[in-house]
Amino acid sequence: MYGIANLSIIPMRKEQSERSEMVSQVLFGELFSILETTDKWVYIKLLHDQYEGWIDKKMYQEVTDEYAAKYQAETPVLTTELFNIVRKEGAYGNYLITSGSVLPFFNADNNTMLIGNDTYTLVTRLKDVGIDSFRELIIEYALMYHNTPYLWGGRTPYGIDCSGFTQIVYRMAGMEIPRDASQQVLCGQNFSFVEEALPGDLAFFGDDLGAITHVGIIWQENRIIHASGKVRIDKIDHQGIFNEDLKRYTHNLKVIKRLIID
Repeated sequence: MYGIANLSIIPMRKEQSERSEMVSQVLFGELFSILETTDKWVYIKLLHDQYEGWIDKKMYQEVTDEYAAKYQAETPVLTTELFNIVRKEGAYGNYLITSGSVLPFFNADNNTMLIGNDTYTLVTRLKDVGIDSFRELIIEYALMYHNTPYLWGGRTPYGIDCSGFTQIVYRMAGMEIPRDASQQVLCGQNFSFVEEALPGDLAFFGDDLGAITHVGIIWQENRIIHASGKVRIDKIDHQGIFNEDLKRYTHNLKVIKRLIID
């Protein structure tokens, strides 16, 4: 069985409770398989990153196996403006969806898409990027989220966590990476020195036991864009992140990874 998000944002929780920890979010147009169903909740696995969790049974739309197969065969079209408006055909009102949402079976001639059997229209425009460099694109998308508040499990401009930030930025640019920092660190080529890093590389930070606890995107001149309290820009060196507001180091550098092949 498959389902798709027909709401702007669906909280994904660790347990079957509204009080349970939000581990991630499902964005509009994202497809998932349904692994388990209870009276009020469904346990799902997102198809783009294999992330699992519980969502409210009232917060999604079931789709057929045929729809899911065609969806997965398509190259996804994602929204890259921070906020976008879509309208369901025959329904009242608009949906405000965020950057990184998926527009399944998008028709650029009339700006329509299909969520199951329902037709939706993109009222706002898709962003015209016009950037040739993948690294420049990563940085442009990252800077869009500047000052977004930190939210554990968040993946949107309303609130985002460190690995949700890196994942959604890379995804909008066309590269799929895992959801959590501990998974992202397993990707790409290792670099030990900040001086070797290029804009768009990922820097990972951890504790004294070696666990990866934080991730951010390298920018320029030893700067990093990362979500800590909010999406912010700080200095980075061989020791880690120096928070210029607090005037101290806040994260210890473990490794820099290059996922972009130039």
